[in-house]
Amino acid sequence: MLNNLPSYQGYVSAALVLGGVDVTGPHLHTIYPHGSTDTLPFATMGSGSLAAMAVFESNYREGLTRDEGIKLVTEAICSGIFNDLGSGSNVDICVITKGGKEYLRNHLQPNPRTYTSSKGYSFPKKTEVLLTKITPLKEKVEIIEGGGDVMEE
Repeated sequence: MLNNLPSYQGYVSAALVLGGVDVTGPHLHTIYPHGSTDTLPFATMGSGSLAAMAVFESNYREGLTRDEGIKLVTEAICSGIFNDLGSGSNVDICVITKGGKEYLRNHLQPNPRTYTSSKGYSFPKKTEVLLTKITPLKEKVEIIEGGGDVMEE
């Protein structure tokens, strides 16, 4: 990390979602690159966050079970993936409880490539030219005396 700082001229930023459990219960915080924070019941950040937030706003409710929460988070992340080109291609989930944390790496790969042709894929080496049409460009330029302006017709 320290080797990268000179290339960023001291400016390094990150958008974070921080979750955890303490003596007062579970908490979820967002930390924005410019330094502001929020404490919310659900949060999204990043390029696919608008699509993911729409899923949370439609389906979140208090008291979700662990499995319902995983299903909701998976759906929200998939929404971000499918509606934004910069949002990656798989779902990783971290379940945080009083007893610890559980990482569900590659919990879902929403767009697996399952079909492959038994013959393989072949593409022609070149594209055939079917028609060539050349339209000559005719241009008349007149110079007006005195001003030197150019007019095109």
